[in-house]
Amino acid sequence: MLTFELLRTAGHARRGRLTLNHGVVETPVFMPVGTYGTVKGVMPQSLEDMGARIILGNTFHLWMRPGLDVVRGFGGLHGFETWPHAMLTDSGGFQVWSLGGADGKGRKISEEGVRFASPVNGDKLFLTPEVSMQIQTVLNADIAMQFDECTPYQMQGQATTEAQARSSMELSLRWARRSLDEFGRLANPNALFGIVQGGMYENLREASLAALVELDLPGYAVGGVSVGEPKDEMLRIMAHTPHRLPAHKPRYLMGVGTPEDLVEGVAQGVDMFDCVMPTRNARNGHLFTRFGDLKIRNARHREDAGPIDETCRCHTCARGFSRAYLHHLDRCGEMLGPMLASIHNLHFYLNLMAEMRQALDEGRFEAWRAQFKADRARGV
Repeated sequence: MLTFELLRTAGHARRGRLTLNHGVVETPVFMPVGTYGTVKGVMPQSLEDMGARIILGNTFHLWMRPGLDVVRGFGGLHGFETWPHAMLTDSGGFQVWSLGGADGKGRKISEEGVRFASPVNGDKLFLTPEVSMQIQTVLNADIAMQFDECTPYQMQGQATTEAQARSSMELSLRWARRSLDEFGRLANPNALFGIVQGGMYENLREASLAALVELDLPGYAVGGVSVGEPKDEMLRIMAHTPHRLPAHKPRYLMGVGTPEDLVEGVAQGVDMFDCVMPTRNARNGHLFTRFGDLKIRNARHREDAGPIDETCRCHTCARGFSRAYLHHLDRCGEMLGPMLASIHNLHFYLNLMAEMRQALDEGRFEAWRAQFKADRARGV
Protein backbone atom coordinates (compact mmCIF):
# COMPACT_ATOMS: atom_id res chain seq x y z
CA MET A 1 0.00 0.00 0.00
CA LEU A 2 2.64 2.52 1.13
CA THR A 3 6.10 2.32 2.62
CA PHE A 4 8.35 5.24 3.45
CA GLU A 5 12.10 5.02 4.02
CA LEU A 6 13.95 7.89 5.62
CA LEU A 7 17.38 7.81 4.00
CA ARG A 8 19.16 10.92 5.27
CA THR A 9 18.51 14.11 7.23
CA ALA A 10 20.10 17.56 7.46
CA GLY A 11 18.52 19.50 10.29
CA HIS A 12 14.78 19.20 9.62
CA ALA A 13 15.37 18.50 5.90
CA ARG A 14 14.79 14.89 4.83
CA ARG A 15 15.74 12.60 1.97
CA GLY A 16 13.34 9.70 1.58
CA ARG A 17 11.83 7.07 -0.67
CA LEU A 18 8.10 6.44 -0.99
CA THR A 19 6.90 3.13 -2.43
CA LEU A 20 3.32 3.07 -3.69
CA ASN A 21 1.12 0.72 -5.68
CA HIS A 22 2.26 2.38 -8.92
CA GLY A 23 5.95 2.72 -8.26
CA VAL A 24 8.69 4.37 -6.27
CA VAL A 25 8.81 8.12 -5.61
CA GLU A 26 12.03 9.74 -4.44
CA THR A 27 11.48 12.54 -1.91
CA PRO A 28 11.45 15.47 -1.48
CA VAL A 29 9.18 15.62 -4.51
CA PHE A 30 7.06 18.12 -6.41
CA MET A 31 3.81 16.73 -7.84
CA PRO A 32 2.45 18.40 -11.02
CA VAL A 33 -1.26 19.14 -10.80
CA GLY A 34 -3.62 17.51 -13.31
CA THR A 35 -6.98 19.02 -12.36
CA TYR A 36 -9.17 17.45 -15.05
CA GLY A 37 -7.09 14.34 -15.62
CA THR A 38 -4.36 16.20 -17.48
CA VAL A 39 -1.45 18.46 -16.59
CA LYS A 40 -2.49 21.34 -18.83
CA GLY A 41 -0.62 21.53 -22.10
CA VAL A 42 1.87 18.74 -21.31
CA MET A 43 1.90 15.23 -22.77
CA PRO A 44 2.27 12.34 -20.28
CA GLN A 45 5.45 11.27 -22.08
CA SER A 46 6.92 14.74 -21.52
CA LEU A 47 6.15 14.47 -17.80
CA GLU A 48 7.91 11.11 -17.68
CA ASP A 49 10.89 12.48 -19.61
CA MET A 50 11.35 15.32 -17.14
CA GLY A 51 11.28 12.90 -14.21
CA ALA A 52 7.72 13.13 -12.86
CA ARG A 53 6.75 9.93 -11.04
CA ILE A 54 3.66 11.18 -9.22
CA ILE A 55 0.97 13.65 -10.32
CA LEU A 56 -2.31 14.92 -8.88
CA GLY A 57 -5.92 14.47 -9.89
CA ASN A 58 -8.78 16.61 -8.65
CA THR A 59 -11.58 14.68 -6.94
CA PHE A 60 -14.15 17.45 -7.19
CA HIS A 61 -13.67 18.32 -10.84
CA LEU A 62 -13.41 14.71 -12.02
CA TRP A 63 -16.62 13.94 -10.13
CA MET A 64 -18.25 16.74 -12.12
CA ARG A 65 -16.65 15.80 -15.46
CA PRO A 66 -16.38 13.19 -16.91
CA GLY A 67 -18.14 11.54 -13.97
CA LEU A 68 -17.50 8.35 -12.06
CA ASP A 69 -19.11 5.98 -14.57
CA VAL A 70 -16.64 6.96 -17.25
CA VAL A 71 -13.56 6.70 -15.02
CA ARG A 72 -14.79 3.43 -13.52
CA GLY A 73 -14.92 1.95 -17.01
CA PHE A 74 -11.16 2.49 -17.31
CA GLY A 75 -10.38 1.00 -13.90
CA GLY A 76 -9.51 4.40 -12.47
CA LEU A 77 -7.50 7.46 -13.39
CA HIS A 78 -4.36 5.57 -14.38
CA GLY A 79 -6.14 3.83 -17.24
CA PHE A 80 -8.27 6.82 -18.15
CA GLU A 81 -5.35 9.20 -18.68
CA THR A 82 -2.75 6.53 -19.53
CA TRP A 83 -0.43 7.44 -16.66
CA PRO A 84 1.53 4.40 -15.42
CA HIS A 85 3.10 6.02 -12.36
CA ALA A 86 1.78 7.10 -8.97
CA MET A 87 -1.08 9.52 -8.40
CA LEU A 88 -2.58 11.47 -5.52
CA THR A 89 -6.14 12.79 -5.43
CA ASP A 90 -7.25 15.64 -3.21
CA SER A 91 -10.48 15.32 -1.23
CA GLY A 92 -12.55 18.06 -2.86
CA GLY A 93 -12.51 20.14 0.31
CA PHE A 94 -10.46 22.99 -1.14
CA GLN A 95 -12.73 23.31 -4.20
CA VAL A 96 -15.82 23.41 -1.98
CA TRP A 97 -14.09 26.12 0.07
CA SER A 98 -13.31 28.12 -3.06
CA LEU A 99 -16.91 27.89 -4.26
CA GLY A 100 -18.08 29.78 -1.20
CA GLY A 101 -16.76 33.12 -2.37
CA ALA A 102 -15.80 35.94 -0.04
CA ASP A 103 -19.07 35.71 1.91
CA GLY A 104 -19.26 31.91 2.02
CA LYS A 105 -22.79 31.93 0.61
CA GLY A 106 -21.98 29.58 -2.25
CA ARG A 107 -22.04 26.57 0.07
CA LYS A 108 -23.70 25.36 3.26
CA ILE A 109 -21.51 23.48 5.71
CA SER A 110 -23.04 21.18 8.33
CA GLU A 111 -21.83 18.32 10.49
CA GLU A 112 -22.89 15.91 7.75
CA GLY A 113 -21.04 17.59 4.89
CA VAL A 114 -21.31 20.44 2.40
CA ARG A 115 -24.23 21.33 0.16
CA PHE A 116 -23.57 23.42 -2.94
CA ALA A 117 -24.62 23.96 -6.53
CA SER A 118 -22.61 22.33 -9.29
CA PRO A 119 -20.54 24.96 -11.12
CA VAL A 120 -21.10 22.91 -14.28
CA ASN A 121 -24.90 22.68 -14.50
CA GLY A 122 -26.31 24.06 -11.25
CA ASP A 123 -27.37 20.66 -9.85
CA LYS A 124 -27.71 20.54 -6.07
CA LEU A 125 -24.90 18.40 -4.67
CA PHE A 126 -23.94 17.06 -1.27
CA LEU A 127 -20.31 16.17 -0.57
CA THR A 128 -19.53 14.29 2.63
CA PRO A 129 -16.49 12.41 3.94
CA GLU A 130 -18.14 9.19 2.81
CA VAL A 131 -18.88 10.48 -0.69
CA SER A 132 -15.33 11.83 -1.04
CA MET A 133 -13.94 8.40 -0.13
CA GLN A 134 -16.32 6.72 -2.58
CA ILE A 135 -15.22 9.04 -5.40
CA GLN A 136 -11.54 8.58 -4.60
CA THR A 137 -11.95 4.80 -4.49
CA VAL A 138 -13.28 4.90 -8.06
CA LEU A 139 -10.43 7.20 -9.10
CA ASN A 140 -8.06 4.65 -7.54
CA ALA A 141 -5.13 6.99 -6.95
CA ASP A 142 -2.23 5.67 -4.87
CA ILE A 143 -2.85 8.34 -2.22
CA ALA A 144 -6.27 9.66 -1.21
CA MET A 145 -6.86 12.63 1.08
CA GLN A 146 -9.32 12.85 3.93
CA PHE A 147 -12.29 15.19 3.40
CA ASP A 148 -11.66 18.36 5.37
CA GLU A 149 -12.82 21.92 5.74
CA CYS A 150 -10.16 24.30 4.52
CA THR A 151 -10.08 26.98 7.21
CA PRO A 152 -10.00 30.40 5.53
CA TYR A 153 -7.64 33.15 6.61
CA GLN A 154 -10.60 35.52 6.75
CA MET A 155 -14.30 35.04 7.45
CA GLN A 156 -16.68 37.76 6.27
CA GLY A 157 -13.82 40.19 5.72
CA GLN A 158 -12.27 39.74 9.15
CA ALA A 159 -9.33 37.61 10.24
CA THR A 160 -10.55 34.20 11.38
CA THR A 161 -10.70 34.13 15.17
CA GLU A 162 -9.19 31.34 17.25
CA ALA A 163 -12.69 30.13 18.17
CA GLN A 164 -13.71 29.98 14.51
CA ALA A 165 -10.48 28.19 13.56
CA ARG A 166 -10.95 25.71 16.41
CA SER A 167 -14.50 24.90 15.33
CA SER A 168 -13.34 24.34 11.75
CA MET A 169 -10.36 22.23 12.84
CA GLU A 170 -12.48 20.04 15.09
CA LEU A 171 -14.99 19.49 12.30
CA SER A 172 -12.13 18.35 10.04
CA LEU A 173 -11.02 15.92 12.74
CA ARG A 174 -14.47 14.38 12.93
CA TRP A 175 -14.52 14.18 9.16
CA ALA A 176 -11.09 12.51 9.25
CA ARG A 177 -12.46 9.71 11.41
CA ARG A 178 -15.43 9.28 9.10
CA SER A 179 -13.12 9.32 6.06
CA LEU A 180 -10.99 6.58 7.61
CA ASP A 181 -14.03 4.46 8.48
CA GLU A 182 -15.43 4.70 4.94
CA PHE A 183 -12.01 4.14 3.37
CA GLY A 184 -11.77 0.90 5.33
CA ARG A 185 -15.34 -0.15 4.56
CA LEU A 186 -14.64 0.26 0.85
CA ALA A 187 -11.45 -1.81 1.18
CA ASN A 188 -9.57 0.82 -0.80
CA PRO A 189 -6.15 -0.76 -1.53
CA ASN A 190 -4.34 2.57 -1.51
CA ALA A 191 -3.20 4.99 1.24
CA LEU A 192 -5.21 7.65 3.08
CA PHE A 193 -3.54 10.82 4.36
CA GLY A 194 -4.84 13.07 7.12
CA ILE A 195 -4.77 16.86 6.90
CA VAL A 196 -3.60 19.09 9.76
CA GLN A 197 -5.72 22.23 10.07
CA GLY A 198 -5.95 25.02 12.63
CA GLY A 199 -5.55 28.22 10.65
CA MET A 200 -2.78 30.53 11.79
CA TYR A 201 -2.95 29.30 15.40
CA GLU A 202 -0.01 27.13 16.38
CA ASN A 203 -1.76 25.61 19.41
CA LEU A 204 -4.64 24.49 17.17
CA ARG A 205 -2.17 23.01 14.68
CA GLU A 206 -0.64 20.99 17.49
CA ALA A 207 -4.06 19.78 18.70
CA SER A 208 -5.04 18.76 15.15
CA LEU A 209 -1.74 16.97 14.64
CA ALA A 210 -1.99 15.05 17.90
CA ALA A 211 -5.52 13.85 17.17
CA LEU A 212 -4.64 12.78 13.63
CA VAL A 213 -1.56 10.88 14.78
CA GLU A 214 -3.84 8.79 17.01
CA LEU A 215 -5.56 7.55 13.83
CA ASP A 216 -2.20 6.11 12.67
CA LEU A 217 -2.67 7.11 9.04
CA PRO A 218 -0.01 6.26 6.40
CA GLY A 219 0.87 9.94 5.86
CA TYR A 220 -0.01 13.47 6.90
CA ALA A 221 -0.49 16.79 5.14
CA VAL A 222 -0.42 20.40 6.27
CA GLY A 223 -3.49 22.14 4.83
CA GLY A 224 -4.99 25.59 5.17
CA VAL A 225 -1.93 27.53 4.00
CA SER A 226 -1.68 29.67 0.88
CA VAL A 227 -5.34 30.61 1.37
CA GLY A 228 -4.95 34.37 1.35
CA GLU A 229 -2.74 34.87 4.40
CA PRO A 230 0.31 37.19 4.28
CA LYS A 231 3.52 35.47 3.25
CA ASP A 232 5.12 35.84 6.66
CA GLU A 233 2.16 34.06 8.25
CA MET A 234 2.47 31.17 5.81
CA LEU A 235 6.20 30.90 6.52
CA ARG A 236 5.50 30.90 10.25
CA ILE A 237 3.19 27.89 9.95
CA MET A 238 5.66 26.21 7.58
CA ALA A 239 8.33 26.64 10.24
CA HIS A 240 6.07 25.39 13.03
CA THR A 241 4.16 22.35 11.81
CA PRO A 242 5.91 20.02 9.31
CA HIS A 243 8.81 18.86 11.50
CA ARG A 244 6.34 17.99 14.27
CA LEU A 245 4.64 15.37 12.07
CA PRO A 246 5.68 11.72 12.59
CA ALA A 247 9.25 11.22 11.40
CA HIS A 248 8.60 7.77 9.95
CA LYS A 249 5.76 8.88 7.67
CA PRO A 250 5.62 11.16 4.59
CA ARG A 251 4.80 14.84 5.11
CA TYR A 252 2.91 16.79 2.49
CA LEU A 253 2.49 20.59 2.29
CA MET A 254 -0.60 21.28 0.19
CA GLY A 255 -0.80 23.96 -2.50
CA VAL A 256 2.64 25.55 -2.02
CA GLY A 257 4.20 27.34 -3.90
CA THR A 258 7.10 29.38 -5.33
CA PRO A 259 10.60 27.91 -5.82
CA GLU A 260 11.66 29.70 -2.63
CA ASP A 261 8.68 28.18 -0.79
CA LEU A 262 9.72 24.68 -1.87
CA VAL A 263 13.28 25.14 -0.67
CA GLU A 264 12.09 26.58 2.63
CA GLY A 265 9.56 23.77 2.97
CA VAL A 266 12.24 21.11 2.48
CA ALA A 267 14.38 22.87 5.09
CA GLN A 268 11.43 22.62 7.49
CA GLY A 269 10.92 18.89 6.96
CA VAL A 270 8.40 18.65 4.08
CA ASP A 271 8.62 15.65 1.74
CA MET A 272 5.86 16.35 -0.81
CA PHE A 273 4.56 19.48 -2.55
CA ASP A 274 2.00 20.39 -5.18
CA CYS A 275 0.98 23.66 -6.77
CA VAL A 276 -0.61 24.90 -10.01
CA MET A 277 1.92 27.72 -10.15
CA PRO A 278 4.34 26.24 -12.74
CA THR A 279 1.64 25.68 -15.38
CA ARG A 280 -0.63 28.59 -14.46
CA ASN A 281 2.26 31.05 -14.53
CA ALA A 282 3.50 29.55 -17.80
CA ARG A 283 0.15 30.24 -19.45
CA ASN A 284 0.53 33.84 -18.37
CA GLY A 285 4.07 34.32 -19.66
CA HIS A 286 5.76 34.03 -16.25
CA LEU A 287 8.80 31.75 -16.42
CA PHE A 288 11.09 30.52 -13.65
CA THR A 289 14.86 30.42 -14.06
CA ARG A 290 17.84 29.69 -11.86
CA PHE A 291 18.57 33.41 -11.85
CA GLY A 292 15.11 34.79 -11.06
CA ASP A 293 11.79 35.06 -12.82
CA LEU A 294 11.30 36.15 -16.41
CA LYS A 295 8.22 37.83 -17.93
CA ILE A 296 8.27 36.71 -21.55
CA ARG A 297 5.68 39.32 -22.54
CA ASN A 298 8.12 42.15 -21.86
CA ALA A 299 9.16 43.97 -25.03
CA ARG A 300 12.85 43.50 -24.22
CA HIS A 301 12.53 39.84 -25.27
CA ARG A 302 11.24 40.65 -28.76
CA GLU A 303 14.61 40.05 -30.44
CA ASP A 304 16.39 38.03 -27.77
CA ALA A 305 17.96 34.92 -29.35
CA GLY A 306 18.90 33.38 -26.00
CA PRO A 307 17.07 30.52 -24.26
CA ILE A 308 14.83 31.04 -21.25
CA ASP A 309 17.62 29.79 -18.98
CA GLU A 310 21.13 29.05 -20.26
CA THR A 311 21.61 26.41 -17.53
CA CYS A 312 18.36 24.56 -18.24
CA ARG A 313 18.17 21.23 -20.09
CA CYS A 314 14.41 21.07 -20.59
CA HIS A 315 13.06 20.36 -24.09
CA THR A 316 12.22 24.03 -24.61
CA CYS A 317 15.70 25.31 -23.76
CA ALA A 318 17.72 22.37 -25.11
CA ARG A 319 16.00 22.52 -28.51
CA GLY A 320 16.97 26.16 -28.84
CA PHE A 321 13.55 27.84 -28.65
CA SER A 322 14.49 31.45 -28.10
CA ARG A 323 12.98 34.08 -25.83
CA ALA A 324 12.10 36.00 -29.00
CA TYR A 325 10.15 33.03 -30.37
CA LEU A 326 8.29 32.46 -27.09
CA HIS A 327 7.54 36.19 -26.93
CA HIS A 328 6.13 35.99 -30.46
CA LEU A 329 3.98 32.93 -29.65
CA ASP A 330 2.60 34.60 -26.56
CA ARG A 331 1.78 37.84 -28.39
CA CYS A 332 -0.01 35.88 -31.11
CA GLY A 333 -1.93 33.66 -28.73
CA GLU A 334 -0.48 30.51 -30.29
CA MET A 335 -1.08 27.40 -28.16
CA LEU A 336 2.51 26.23 -28.60
CA GLY A 337 3.64 29.16 -26.44
CA PRO A 338 2.08 28.04 -23.14
CA MET A 339 2.94 24.41 -23.96
CA LEU A 340 6.66 25.19 -24.28
CA ALA A 341 6.51 27.49 -21.26
CA SER A 342 4.75 24.82 -19.16
CA ILE A 343 7.37 22.23 -20.09
CA HIS A 344 10.09 24.63 -18.99
CA ASN A 345 8.46 25.62 -15.69
CA LEU A 346 7.64 22.04 -14.71
CA HIS A 347 11.15 20.92 -15.61
CA PHE A 348 12.51 23.75 -13.48
CA TYR A 349 10.46 22.62 -10.48
CA LEU A 350 11.24 18.92 -10.90
CA ASN A 351 14.93 19.63 -11.43
CA LEU A 352 14.92 21.86 -8.36
CA MET A 353 13.70 18.90 -6.29
CA ALA A 354 16.27 16.59 -7.92
CA GLU A 355 19.04 19.02 -7.00
CA MET A 356 17.83 19.11 -3.40
CA ARG A 357 17.73 15.32 -3.25
CA GLN A 358 21.29 15.13 -4.58
CA ALA A 359 22.48 17.78 -2.14
CA LEU A 360 20.91 15.86 0.74
CA ASP A 361 22.48 12.61 -0.49
CA GLU A 362 25.89 14.30 -0.57
CA GLY A 363 25.53 16.07 2.79
CA ARG A 364 25.69 19.59 1.37
CA PHE A 365 22.09 20.80 1.56
CA GLU A 366 22.81 24.05 3.42
CA ALA A 367 25.58 25.01 0.97
CA TRP A 368 23.24 24.24 -1.94
CA ARG A 369 20.48 26.29 -0.31
CA ALA A 370 22.76 29.31 0.08
CA GLN A 371 23.83 29.08 -3.57
CA PHE A 372 20.20 28.77 -4.68
CA LYS A 373 19.32 31.98 -2.84
CA ALA A 374 22.31 33.81 -4.30
CA ASP A 375 21.52 32.66 -7.85
CA ARG A 376 17.86 33.61 -7.64
CA ALA A 377 18.77 37.03 -6.23
CA ARG A 378 21.10 37.71 -9.16
CA GLY A 379 18.21 38.23 -11.56
CA VAL A 380 17.89 37.49 -15.27
